[in-house]
Amino acid sequence: MILCCGEALIDMLPRQTVNGENAFAPHAGGSVFNTAIALGRLGAPVQFFSGLSSDLFGDILRSELSASGVDSSPAAIVDRPTTLAFVTLTNGHASYAFYDENTAGRMLGTNDLPDVTADALFFGGISLVVEPCGAAYEALMLREARNRVIIIDPNIRPSFITSEASYRARLTRMLGAADIIKTSDEDLAWITGGTDATALFAHGSSKIILLTRGSDGVVIVTPDGHYEVPAEKTAVVDTVGAGDTFTAGFAATLQARGLLTKTALGSVTEEDLRAAAAFGAKAAAITVSRAGANPPWAAEL
Repeated sequence: MILCCGEALIDMLPRQTVNGENAFAPHAGGSVFNTAIALGRLGAPVQFFSGLSSDLFGDILRSELSASGVDSSPAAIVDRPTTLAFVTLTNGHASYAFYDENTAGRMLGTNDLPDVTADALFFGGISLVVEPCGAAYEALMLREARNRVIIIDPNIRPSFITSEASYRARLTRMLGAADIIKTSDEDLAWITGGTDATALFAHGSSKIILLTRGSDGVVIVTPDGHYEVPAEKTAVVDTVGAGDTFTAGFAATLQARGLLTKTALGSVTEEDLRAAAAFGAKAAAITVSRAGANPPWAAEL
């Protein structure tokens, strides 16, 4: 079982009405939510933990999770609004304007933390930036890191960061507790100021770093070497959810091979890593070929 811990929100995606007017359409989203949805659709046993609203948007989020085979019972359901993210696209690349004050997700606290039975936990996204939820997710990670595989994808949104110093400090601590770090080339540049993914090993005892580079594919970095896996070629509609789907495909493959436990991760081979990254890239290629974060089902692969 993989427990995905982080934001669920409503992406307001740009559309045009039948009269040609610009508009926004609500779609369930959020980086960690998308990862959970992708894992569920790929057939991986997955749970989701976040603060979810009891409002109509929260109903949409819970319905989408259930429809994709995700168990949302660990989530804290509260009477606060759902976070909204208005999305704009430039040449297929997304940028975001977030509305997050006093929301169900943001106001999550340490008293809401669940009992964990999963073998692995996934963290990331904007939930790590703000308080009090950022502190809650960090506490959960550090509580479980000794006994469970920790995966993190910071998925950095610079426009959402109000205190860079405190966010960098939290990110340093959480990267240090992670077994698997997934980062894009843009996120790596923000974190380290460079392009060398091995710099992330300095944060702690990570075993695997996944560096995604869009159409240039993925670099898998371990203490024993670097392995490149090409991207799947496809016509890109937009990139919303691409990285989330890749991470899900990678984790689902390791889980299916019985490797996503604290003990088994130490025996992962180059072939395991290449197979997992190739599957993640194939799944992500389907996601970018259609509008919005719409990860594929296993049957599509």
